[in-house]
Amino acid sequence: MPKGSEALTHARREEIIDACAALYETMSLREITIKLIGARTSFTRTSIYNYFETREEIFLALLQREYEAWTADLDALPAQPDAAALADALARTLERRGTMLRLLSMNLYDIEANSRVENLAAFKTVYAASMQAVRRLLARSGPALSGPAAERFLYAFYPFLFGIYPYTTVTPKQQQAMAMAGVEYPRLSVCEITRNFVEKLLG
Repeated sequence: MPKGSEALTHARREEIIDACAALYETMSLREITIKLIGARTSFTRTSIYNYFETREEIFLALLQREYEAWTADLDALPAQPDAAALADALARTLERRGTMLRLLSMNLYDIEANSRVENLAAFKTVYAASMQAVRRLLARSGPALSGPAAERFLYAFYPFLFGIYPYTTVTPKQQQAMAMAGVEYPRLSVCEITRNFVEKLLG
């Protein structure tokens, strides 16, 4: 870690993560290089290695930031009066987490495989905090949604998160292939597909 104030270190890390996030809006992980990320920062490309050892560690930090933002959104939600309202509220928090959902479904394995274990542990801590935030939301919304019921919900809902992105974001090439194969593609948003699933989970 470079010498300097903690505030400067944090600011530079955030600048690197911001550059990565901007590139990821239009490019895939495999296309994005440290050189491209460095070109979008105010300091030299080689300085990035003072903060992250690999490109994947930058993506892991981006995913961690996404989970932190989602957890804050979850904790800001009030108790929901019924299952439909709870499903809608939860779905709307994911509507703003497109980057998180894309990283989960497309890149998580490579990101985790090419990151140092201490960085991975920091991410897993934030991931676990998001699960606690969902537990708190369920508990706020009714005693029937705590204990074993909450655990059943979590272990259905969290695996579901890994599949949302591919079902809501289809490339032109995929659309063409599905048309050629005669496969119908229902156009569902993140909010719609999540709301439907959560309502079914809640019965």
